[in-house]
Amino acid sequence: MKRKKPKSKKSVKGKPSFRSQVLRVVAKIPAGQVMTYQQVAKLSGHPLWCRAVGSILKTNFDPHIPCHRVIKSDGTLGGYNRGPARKRRILKAEKFKFV
Repeated sequence: MKRKKPKSKKSVKGKPSFRSQVLRVVAKIPAGQVMTYQQVAKLSGHPLWCRAVGSILKTNFDPHIPCHRVIKSDGTLGGYNRGPARKRRILKAEKFKFV
């Protein structure tokens, strides 16, 4: 018996990818403010994909995308692809008020 190939998921023509939606949302976070991974996921159209947001930001090295402005829902900083100490320094320089 011949095995069937799984159907490939085709993206809707003209609709941006989840990655580009995430990067667009994060790029709009003003200096001194933060959003949670969950908030970014929700604004990107997939409210349950907060872990995917973290994976996307971990692989982003574009200096125009302020990944350091995304934190965990419990208020802790979470990860940063350039190191957590640097994330804290950048947020402090932007006058973010830590709890």
